[in-house]
Amino acid sequence: MNKLSSVVWNLSAGVMKAFAFVVVFINLDFATSAKAENPAELNDLEIAHVAYSADNIDIKYAHLALALSDNPDVRAFAQTMIRDHEAVNKAALELLDKLGAQAQDNFLSQTLNKNSEKIITDLAALRGAEFDRAYAANELAYHKAVNELVEHSFIPNIENEEVRALFKQGLEIFKVHEGHAEMMVKKLK
Repeated sequence: MNKLSSVVWNLSAGVMKAFAFVVVFINLDFATSAKAENPAELNDLEIAHVAYSADNIDIKYAHLALALSDNPDVRAFAQTMIRDHEAVNKAALELLDKLGAQAQDNFLSQTLNKNSEKIITDLAALRGAEFDRAYAANELAYHKAVNELVEHSFIPNIENEEVRALFKQGLEIFKVHEGHAEMMVKKLK
């Protein structure tokens, strides 16, 4: 396995590890657990914090891409990530303000933030085409994992209709991101 393959594997594995427990927890019986760490059991304010954290993480990845990549396609994708994720976070904060609520930190947002630190460190060590391919692979894996979580664990369990509507809008945008990331991965091979 060459250096790039190893880094891409580690990045993709790191992103997927952040969500691997989702499948495990969804299939476990929580009847004996006082407080299960199951994404489907998070309340709306905890879900909002996970989404806000996930958006901020992708914004960080995009800023790193702008700092390290000379590839016009990668840079354009990164600028799109910043624009779209900042817009969704702004809408989420405005909705929380309207509802008089504040997002609540939780196990999942903490796990995402912790795992992103290693991914950023690994990406920052790369340059040129190696960075571009690793960034694209990470973006594809990240959007697949987050979109799966939002669609199957969050949206069905959100109680507030306005919050659910915002998540549905965000999911539409982020599925487009996933498609763009997939095209970018193919183009950079």
